[in-house]
Amino acid sequence: MKAENSEIRRLLRVKEEKKKKNPDFVRYESWRYVRVKESWRKPRGIDNKVRHKKKGHIRMPEIGFRKPKLVRGLHPSGFKPVPVTNPNDLLKLDPETEAAVIKSGVGARKREQILKKAEELGVKVLNP
Repeated sequence: MKAENSEIRRLLRVKEEKKKKNPDFVRYESWRYVRVKESWRKPRGIDNKVRHKKKGHIRMPEIGFRKPKLVRGLHPSGFKPVPVTNPNDLLKLDPETEAAVIKSGVGARKREQILKKAEELGVKVLNP
């Protein structure tokens, strides 16, 4: 168990280093037009320089940019984030590996209840 934890900690550090080196994948020409949003879309034009991977143009996401498989989808703290909408959802969590993320639609009163219940159960909340 301890060896596995140290391996996960090492891979989380690798993940952070890769994140620093990776480019920000923004949609081609999103900086040029207001109507083109920044969220990535694969270029599909027949003469598109990005699709042809021409030198001097932005990089496209490729398999080499992926993070280590063991830590993919984990929070930087090493916990797997699980969305929570009410205090009863906390009962389904494993405090050793999972952490609660309170959904944005939850109001102040229920958020307070969730935080109180999480403290009782020893569950970590990533956005208190």
